[in-house]
Parts: sequence; C-alpha cells; structure tokens
Amino acid sequence: MQISRKITAGFAVLSMLTVSACVTDPNTGEQKVSRAAIGGLGGAAAGALLGGLIGGKTGRIVGAVGGGAIGGVVGYRMDQQIRELRDQTAGSGVDVSEVDGAILVNLPDGVTFATGSYSVSPGFQSLLDRVATSLQQYPNSLVDVYGHTDTVGSSASNQRLSEQRAQAVSNYLISRGVSSSRIRWMGFGETQLKIPTGDNVNEPMNRRVEIKIVPLTQAEIDAARN
Repeated sequence: MQISRKITAGFAVLSMLTVSACVTDPNTGEQKVSRAAIGGLGGAAAGALLGGLIGGKTGRIVGAVGGGAIGGVVGYRMDQQIRELRDQTAGSGVDVSEVDGAILVNLPDGVTFATGSYSVSPGFQSLLDRVATSLQQYPNSLVDVYGHTDTVGSSASNQRLSEQRAQAVSNYLISRGVSSSRIRWMGFGETQLKIPTGDNVNEPMNRRVEIKIVPLTQAEIDAARN
C-alpha cells in the first residue's frame, strides 16, 4: 500500500509537470516536452530532467506497464544488449556506450540524414531496423530520442530541424513495432554541442541523433503493476 501511494504521488507530480511542460505537435498530435517550459524550470531542474528521462520516470513506467509494453522479460542484462548493439552496428560509425546506467546509441552525421532533411533514408532505415529489433528483444526499458544540429543557419531553423529529426526517428521505431508508450522525443537544436566551434570544420560532430535506452529493474516494474 505504501508503494502504491508513492507511485500515485509521483504520478501526480508528473502530471503537473506534463500539463505545464508538454505541447502537442500540430502535424502528428504527438506530445513532446516544450523547450520554453524547460527553460522556465531553471538550470538545475532542467539539468536533472534532461539527465533522466523526458517527462520523468515514474509516470512513464506506470503508463508502459499499464499498456502492456514492458514487463515480459525476466533476467535482463544491459551489458548483453550493449554488446549485441555494438556487433549489429559495427563499421557503421554508430557509437554504443553506457552512460549513467543507460545505453546511449549515438547516430552521427553521415549515417543519419541528408543536409537540411529529416527524411529517413534507406541506409539509415537499415540501422534503425537493428535498433528496433533490439528494443523489441529487450522490452524492459524506456526510450528517449534526442535530435541535435550544428550552428550553421539560424538557431530557430536548427531547433525545428532537430525536433523533426527526433520525431522522424521515433516514428520509424514505432512503425517497426516498438511501443509508442516507451518512446519520447525532443529536439535540442544547437544547444547541446559536442564540439563548440564555428569554424565549419568540426561542425559535423555536432549533427547527430541520440537514442537513450533506460533499462528498468524488475522491482520498478512490479511496483508499477501494484
């Protein structure tokens, strides 16, 4: 009962954040976190939010478990999924690493989108197919998709492009069978540069899509069920 009350309270807090920080994309009806709302949270709060999961963890677990999207695999091993993802993307330029207890799949410029485009090309599709297969094989996780650009062009156009790219990758993963209740997306534009530069030499390193896979423990899943 105590666990149930904690989850209910956590979900209430999440709902307050969601109402104030989420916006609906006019083209798709999908929800994302408003960057304007995040800016209003303050630096420390925004850092905590972006360092965790878009929209918070507790409510998303409850929603995914309630929708039957997670909870079907026992004995999950993150190191095994990382190893398999590295094998499946070897030689493609994709980097798979462990960051703060999560799996970060970095899809750099050159394997993602054509310049100025957010259309998922055939070559990019094959890579995303492998990621989607992994996400289906290991369903006990939540997934964030982040879009990033360089500083070429206006900040407003870069922000929009990063959002379109993050949404395109999310939609593609969903089209390949990954439950939409597990996925959220966000565009960062040119605000999260890997290499701060304006020389147009190292700029390609800033153009990337990141897929963050956050594994869930059996205890978290059981708590959400209760």
